[in-house]
Amino acid sequence: MARYAYAPLSVEEGRGPDGGRRLPHEAAAEAERAAKVNERMPMFVGICVLIAITFVLSRSPQAGGNVVAVTAGGGMGQGATAVGGVGVATVPEGTAASSVKAVAVDDGPVIPVSPPASTASASSSSSSSSSSSDSSCDCDGRVDPASVDMGALRAAALASTPPHIIECSAASDGESQSACHLSHRTRYAALGQKGATLWMTGCSGAGKTTIASALEDRLVKAYGKHVYRLDGDNLRTGINRDLSFSEADRAESVRRTGEMATLFADAGVITLVGLISPYRGDRDMVRRRHEEQGIPFYEIFLDVPVEELKKRDPKGQYARVESGELRHFTCIDDPYEPPLKPEITLRTHELEIEQSADILFRRLEMDGILQGAPKLNPPGLPNPDGDEAIDRHVPEHLRAARMEEAMTLPKVLITDLDLNWLQTIGEGWASPLKGFMREGTLLEVLHFNSILVDPFNLTGNGNIHSTATNFETFSEFRPADRVSMSVPITLSCTSFTKSAIESSSARAVALTTQMGNIVAILRDPEIYPNRKEEIVTRMFGVIDPGHPYIQQIYGGGDYLIGGEVELLDRIKYNDGLDKWRKTTTELMEEFKQKGADTVYAFQTRNPTHAGHAYLMRSAGENLKEQGFKKPVLWLSPLGGWTKEDDVPLDVRVKQHEEVLNSGLKHPGGLDPDSTVMAIWPAPMVYAGPTEVIFHAKSRRSAGASYFVVGRDPAGMKGSSLAVAHKDDDLYDGDHGRYVLRNSPGIGLMKMLSFVKVMYDIKDNVMKVPDDSRPSDFISISGSKMRLLARNGAVPCSATDIPTDLVEANCVPSGFMVPKGWEIVVDYYRNIDAGRWIPWSRPSVDPGACKSTIGSGKFGTLDFKLKPSDYDSFWHDIPMKPSSGDEYVINLITEIPLRMTAKMEVQKALPGNPIGQDSNKDGSPRYYTYGTTFFNYGFIPQTWEDPNFKDSLGNGGDNDPLDVMEVGSQRLNMGSITPCRVLGHLELIDEGEMDNKVICIALSDPDAGSIHSMGDLERFKPGMIERLKDWLKRYKTSDGKAENSLASEEPTSAKEAMDLIDETHSRWKNLCGKGTGYVSSDHGFWLESPGCKGK
Repeated sequence: MARYAYAPLSVEEGRGPDGGRRLPHEAAAEAERAAKVNERMPMFVGICVLIAITFVLSRSPQAGGNVVAVTAGGGMGQGATAVGGVGVATVPEGTAASSVKAVAVDDGPVIPVSPPASTASASSSSSSSSSSSDSSCDCDGRVDPASVDMGALRAAALASTPPHIIECSAASDGESQSACHLSHRTRYAALGQKGATLWMTGCSGAGKTTIASALEDRLVKAYGKHVYRLDGDNLRTGINRDLSFSEADRAESVRRTGEMATLFADAGVITLVGLISPYRGDRDMVRRRHEEQGIPFYEIFLDVPVEELKKRDPKGQYARVESGELRHFTCIDDPYEPPLKPEITLRTHELEIEQSADILFRRLEMDGILQGAPKLNPPGLPNPDGDEAIDRHVPEHLRAARMEEAMTLPKVLITDLDLNWLQTIGEGWASPLKGFMREGTLLEVLHFNSILVDPFNLTGNGNIHSTATNFETFSEFRPADRVSMSVPITLSCTSFTKSAIESSSARAVALTTQMGNIVAILRDPEIYPNRKEEIVTRMFGVIDPGHPYIQQIYGGGDYLIGGEVELLDRIKYNDGLDKWRKTTTELMEEFKQKGADTVYAFQTRNPTHAGHAYLMRSAGENLKEQGFKKPVLWLSPLGGWTKEDDVPLDVRVKQHEEVLNSGLKHPGGLDPDSTVMAIWPAPMVYAGPTEVIFHAKSRRSAGASYFVVGRDPAGMKGSSLAVAHKDDDLYDGDHGRYVLRNSPGIGLMKMLSFVKVMYDIKDNVMKVPDDSRPSDFISISGSKMRLLARNGAVPCSATDIPTDLVEANCVPSGFMVPKGWEIVVDYYRNIDAGRWIPWSRPSVDPGACKSTIGSGKFGTLDFKLKPSDYDSFWHDIPMKPSSGDEYVINLITEIPLRMTAKMEVQKALPGNPIGQDSNKDGSPRYYTYGTTFFNYGFIPQTWEDPNFKDSLGNGGDNDPLDVMEVGSQRLNMGSITPCRVLGHLELIDEGEMDNKVICIALSDPDAGSIHSMGDLERFKPGMIERLKDWLKRYKTSDGKAENSLASEEPTSAKEAMDLIDETHSRWKNLCGKGTGYVSSDHGFWLESPGCKGK
């Protein structure tokens, strides 16, 4: 905590009147003090002179009248007015007092005055003949005030007086003087704005006060900013009341006003100064004072021709100058030195008052003056929410160490949808969020559609969203700032994962994808109940169990994990679209390179037609009309998870590419020089108005100040299970725009609304309908466009466009860029081809063994993996290696460690390849219970015969014998690995016997120490319990019942080998090589050389 103290004064302290003892430190400082006294002596002399003048005035005779002090007036009118017993005569603003006349009143002291209006109206000859020498002074030996040059005295005093006579002492060695004051950063952050001075200079009547008043009115009333105006009216009635319009007094007026403006701005006030301030040197001095204090200073030159000013002449002063009534009027017969390099020039005779105020407002907005936080982004682009640029990527030089750490941490499964959210967080789209939401953050989002933030720790809540939620103790003060955050961004997990985290001593977890890739570390995890119904109710406000994202929420685990994330590498999807995936930082840089002074975002869920292009181009033109020089369009296609019937991501992006390639040559094209396309990474949640708020907020975090909003944004039709809106819009089409406009925390983000456009068959373009010729406009709805695309519609004749496009099966040539239309037609005519990319899902390598051959795309049901050296994984690879160890078998890996894709040997297909299992709805199947902590596969040349019963009467599951390998190394898919058998567990799965052999790969570092289930428990405590929990509960996260085990105790290695030998003999029977008979109605492919083939 800083101490506050005065610096030593320039005179001695600590002595009594008798020159008593000094303070201990004074002797050492004597020489320095003497120097200080000598340095400040001229100031002291000046003060003495001022005291003498005051004394003379106080002794002046009062009988018979008052002293008439004639000064330049500021709003006091013409003639003399009594002020505090002293008559004050005024002259108009802009009039200099270069001729000084002595006026005596009833033998009182003579005071130098500027000519009053009545005197100024006299002829120039009579005025010029008057001088101070015309009057005599009977001063009775006292100082004649007329002989004192106050301007020179002031200049001397200022020149000889050092600044900061009294200073603030720092608390301790090494601290700066700022330790005793609120820093600009802290003060401005608390006020929600920065201090700045707008110094408006120009001739009288140029509009300084008028424009400043209009700007002040907007800033205070509409934006709640602290603003104050300083001008002649409020200065010359107070602090500048003693000043005339002499050159010296003009300079002093500017100096005083500049010092006040500096203090006001330093206090965080946006200070509007309106002074003629004709001399460049005086204005430059004020600029230097601001620069010394690190305060923004804007010199604003109101550049209006004198002839125009004479026409305006709001106070009649220019007419008085023309008539000779006024002399020495600035810009007429007294000089005005225009700024050489003003920050802003306003030619107010060419602008409306509001236009001038708009220009000043936009400059303040562009430079971040209207926000308290430091400007983080290029001028014209907003700060991200929370005034903190979020980038959670681990620096490249630390990635290897972080990955090594992640390998040792508990693993948390994230789905591909979760991966979209992780990217959204890590790249800064959900700023100021740094991780998946903790419970307190989630509650704020659900109840307020926003969160409180304290980015500068003003109230001690700087880490409110990155520390564990505390429901018992609350901070004395709550954060003052609120930012938009309407959509819950959470990560669910099962009890299996929760148990793994809680049993670990690590305070972090590794986030692992469905394909087993570790992509991030989550720090200080906070686990709390997943209150699904509360989340759904507050987030959606509708009851529709068939809603696709609501189903995602209900399908999640029973717990949520909150915590801050660190991305171990850039998230890439390897789908050919990554070049359009840009981080918020990269987007800011691209906007900067294009010279953007504002950015407007247009979100797309569908192909872009000429109507969209018309709206986007029109929005840009409107922004230019508002004064922006280079508005840049951000074409922002949705990239995250979407529902099944939405247009696939690759179709939209490729169509958008053609829109950009066409440029402005086609009415459906866009100018690539003023357009940036970048995929928005977050999932769609179809939450109507609630989601629209997040759409806008996340675009602002990447640089957009405007967001284009149409009807029913983020909406959809209710499912057949919806309570109130079956097959009807769940949300009113107008509500999204309304809610966005009035949502808390939206800040300075502005909305651009859609207008209805139709196709003009005469002009062959999309545009706003002309009411005078309604028959010339036809509507092409989204449903009509889809039907035309499915029918393969061709371009219509440019001169004969039918009103019924579907019947004619043609599309107007100006509706969509030609190559873009071809892409749309290709999709709708081949919608079931399966070659589309619906949304951002990672295309990853399966990590297959080198001695395998893959086909199809991994992650789809088309993917198949075959051995290159054998005809069949199942039949041709021997059950045991040739090593001769009786407890070692060959393991064929189907599911590598950490992977959750349910891969299995395809018994019915030729070659018995490994492929992905499917769900009942035909989609690829994944484990959802958690990340696999084992390698999973099967023993070749084994078969669990359904006719072979256990002691409980359960028959085999008709598959090869399954294996769970418990080593720490990931085995490649399709690899053949010698594995030591430790025992087995008999799983009862829906009435079938599904034995699981437990083994450890001979290549594992622990293989030399682990030979039995007992050894396994000693070297890897808890492993057996985790295996049992997985086997019994892994289907529960899919809504299915628990499995059971025939015995809670695993068997010995010998018992497991007996089981293996039995299943091997059953396989021989299957292949016709054993003694038993097996019916041929099994449907298996057995034609490999190792089974029935030749």
